[in-house]
Amino acid sequence: MPPLPGAELVQNPVQLYRYLLRCCKLLPSAEMQTHYRHAVRQSYRSHSDEDDPARIRLIIKRAVADADWVLEKYTKKKEA
Repeated sequence: MPPLPGAELVQNPVQLYRYLLRCCKLLPSAEMQTHYRHAVRQSYRSHSDEDDPARIRLIIKRAVADADWVLEKYTKKKEA
């Protein structure tokens, strides 16, 4: 499953946060959506004091890749 449209446009933490919450809406069950929404919020809060631009870019890249992996995992499981 390719990333959601707009993944390449994520440039700052707020855009990443919104992107990840939209990814959560694509998960198959309400429990999964709630779990991953909570995880996104916790990660956002834990990294809110980050000010190094290189580190922020690394976090954004990793978070988008992880979101794609989670979506791929659960959509494959649902189809099988």
